[in-house]
Amino acid sequence: MTGWLPARLIERTDQTPTGRTLRLEVAEWPGHLPGQHVDVRLTAPDGYHAVRSYSLAAPADGRLLELGVQSTPGGEVSPYLADALPLGALVEVKGPLGGWFVWRPEERRPALLVGGGCGVVPLMAMIRARRRAGADVPCALVYSARGEEDVWYREELRSGEDGVPVRVVHTRHAPAGVARPAGRVTADDLAGLLPPDGTRCYVCGPTGFVEHVTALLVRGGHPPDRIRAERFG
Repeated sequence: MTGWLPARLIERTDQTPTGRTLRLEVAEWPGHLPGQHVDVRLTAPDGYHAVRSYSLAAPADGRLLELGVQSTPGGEVSPYLADALPLGALVEVKGPLGGWFVWRPEERRPALLVGGGCGVVPLMAMIRARRRAGADVPCALVYSARGEEDVWYREELRSGEDGVPVRVVHTRHAPAGVARPAGRVTADDLAGLLPPDGTRCYVCGPTGFVEHVTALLVRGGHPPDRIRAERFG
């Protein structure tokens, strides 16, 4: 982990009505592993600092970082980063942070990824790293989102180019033509993708979601010591 480094915003992309991808250029970035995150620090003219943590959405790529930022109504930092920080402006980042919730390209254990809302961001870094490495280790994603418009990386996940089965669970509003009714993740949503024996699970999302999914996985036969969780909120 490094100290605070200057990071320049070079691109902002809409993912959902309130979710953004930010691409930052960090000249002295040391690299990172899929699943890690960074702290972002903003400094006001009077010297006041505000620091928040954001997941990295892509594997290491030289001096470029890709973050997922979900704008929170009334938030002190996320609305500014999501919609107001000008292109070319500088912020500070510290990282990479986290060594438990990571996936390595040399990993041979199957990976079941379960994300809630913007909790899919670090899981996307794992999927992209697997693609870049040309890895053939089995991998599947279960993604819980309120409705179709709340799905991050919609086109990329829909393409199926990675050989990663994707199940999208809509919790509030199911699109027309989708057989599964809206509702929270169930045991059936997690079943049949990868066998519990030998599979490592990565679960990321709000605290309530992570606790619910973790309990379902354990009841489904996944050993607790093979479940890695990252929670927020």
